[in-house]
Amino acid sequence: MPTISAPVSADSAPLVVRGACPHDCPDTCALITTVVDGVATRVQGNPEHAHTDGVLCAKVSRYTERSYHPERVLTPLKRSGPKGSGQFTPVSWDEALADIAQRLTTIAAHDPEAILPYSYAGTMGMVQGESMDRRFFAQLGASLLDRTICASAGAEALVQTLGGKVGMKVEFFAEAQLILIWGSNSIGSNLHFWRYAQQAKRNGAKLVCIDPRKTETADKCHEHIALRPGTDAALALALMHELIVHDWLDHDYIARHTLGWEGLRERALQWPPERAAEVCGIPVEQIRQLAKDYGTTKPAAIRLNYGMQRVRGGGNAVRAVTCLPALTGAWRHRAGGMLLSSSGQYPVQRAVLQRPDLLAGRRPRTINMSTIGDDLLRPASPSFGPQVQAVVVYNSNPVAVAPDSGKVVQGFAREDLFTVVLEHFHTDTADYADYILPATTQLEHWDVHLSYGHTDVVLNRPAIAPLGDARSNAQIFRDLAAHMGYTDPCFADDDATLCRQAFGDAVDFALLESQGFATLAMPDAPFAEGQFPSPSGKCEFYSARLAAQGLDGLPDHLPNYELQGSSAQYPLAMISPPARNFLNSTFVNVKTLRDIEGRPLLEIHPDDAEARGIANDSIVRVFNARGSYRCHASVSRRARPGVVNGMGIWWRKLGLDGTNVNEITSQALTDLGRAPTFYDCLVEVEAVNETA
Repeated sequence: MPTISAPVSADSAPLVVRGACPHDCPDTCALITTVVDGVATRVQGNPEHAHTDGVLCAKVSRYTERSYHPERVLTPLKRSGPKGSGQFTPVSWDEALADIAQRLTTIAAHDPEAILPYSYAGTMGMVQGESMDRRFFAQLGASLLDRTICASAGAEALVQTLGGKVGMKVEFFAEAQLILIWGSNSIGSNLHFWRYAQQAKRNGAKLVCIDPRKTETADKCHEHIALRPGTDAALALALMHELIVHDWLDHDYIARHTLGWEGLRERALQWPPERAAEVCGIPVEQIRQLAKDYGTTKPAAIRLNYGMQRVRGGGNAVRAVTCLPALTGAWRHRAGGMLLSSSGQYPVQRAVLQRPDLLAGRRPRTINMSTIGDDLLRPASPSFGPQVQAVVVYNSNPVAVAPDSGKVVQGFAREDLFTVVLEHFHTDTADYADYILPATTQLEHWDVHLSYGHTDVVLNRPAIAPLGDARSNAQIFRDLAAHMGYTDPCFADDDATLCRQAFGDAVDFALLESQGFATLAMPDAPFAEGQFPSPSGKCEFYSARLAAQGLDGLPDHLPNYELQGSSAQYPLAMISPPARNFLNSTFVNVKTLRDIEGRPLLEIHPDDAEARGIANDSIVRVFNARGSYRCHASVSRRARPGVVNGMGIWWRKLGLDGTNVNEITSQALTDLGRAPTFYDCLVEVEAVNETA
């Protein structure tokens, strides 16, 4: 298989290199990087890529600041002080790799399941995120990681309802006459979808934002429905109730292309708007009007995002909303239906990339990344298996991003836990490493990307040579495999070869090379005549697969674990949406972006602030039984009464007490998909006798 040559520029002659944004965002932008004398001078959106259209978010437009950051880790580092101290000594690659391989070999000789990989979407690339690393850990026989921390509840809901992570094509939102933006701050987290929504708005469409927080997106919509956290399924069921009683239904579509209608109808009729209004904490007339708009406006489209599924009943909530387009026949129109994720439409050859056959019949245990706080502190037992003795972290920062982070810190602080972190910077997690291995950024390596917000494949070419001694993730695992003595030929595949393997012949690689992206061939209205990828080929209101697991086959409203009004000690519900200028914990150390964000904030409604003697810009303590953290108060109507918004995710070391909002979030898991319940969290807030 031929390899792909990296671009080379003549001295002083500007070179433009096509690439892809690697970050966890539905947009997966196509990039162009300008390089002069081997130095990247500018990163822009590719104007030839229709979804990017030359536009980047504020974060990625500053990508050179990240790659050339003065605090980049550019040589392997070995811990020289106590865990968490951030004290390290530079070492050579050979020394680091030899010692790591020896330590892992010793642990694996006793039980390879005592070794745990920990990764997520620090890069969304198929090569640097899920290729050589998976081969390495499969050959080793390490524990498997259940990668749940962001999207698995909603993903499971889509699979159980539509049959896969599929939906309408994002570009056709521009033609909709009604758009429900549900659980998404699109301006901050889905900018290019927002451009399509704005186009629809200019053409007369009504935009409705459904979100507990009055986001920047809500500011720009015609209506904001500020429901309580965790009540989305109740709202969806009440909408169904109104569709039924007013007969705003497409009976033909229901009869031909759905499964379980009678059961869903019976359940929905138990949810009149009055009941939902009480549960959701919104006016009953708002529900009635939304139902009328949705039932009588064509085409109508729903853009979901993952905020709504971070509660106990998050999977059921996504299932309930996903049923709505089939009730009205919205799927008949290319500008109708819904979109949460399009990633299931890509013909990815994951088995080729990841080589699960290297397990050779072994069936290692699976550890959920969302319960890492408990699992690192768990002793060996027959039910759990061996105690975790080694963790290899890459593309993630669990000490900052995992819930109940006080326990996460305790786990990573174990002196007997061998920890290797592949990183660009000294993150909170890197401070607890025994070795930090310098990884390349997106400007320095090959990769290929799918998207969960559109249906284009995007190729990333390296624009510059790796800085310092940095190596790509795939190269690091290739080198570790060699030091471990792994001889399977798959460990010799270079990064360019892995790019080709990701899609095989299903995607025209010559087209990817020539223009940087390739569009999947699919119908404009993929489910106009049903043909869902579910077992029945229908939209499954009733899931026999869920019923077989002993779960409810129909979607329902499940109240939060921590139900508002149930605790006098912790009366406020808290959600922790991302700060606009960060992406999870990425970009927190880019000074220009951190300066815009200012400081860790808790948004609190004026009524709740007044009742607690809290002034704007003062310091407050946010706490519950799990812990507490201090931050600055923003007294703002962006928070609804009774709900506070802990804006995240700041690095702990940049917080007032060396903590962040995840000090008080929970390790409890969702109804479907085993995902975390970040937004299912009760707290109290008190003024601190300090001023900002």
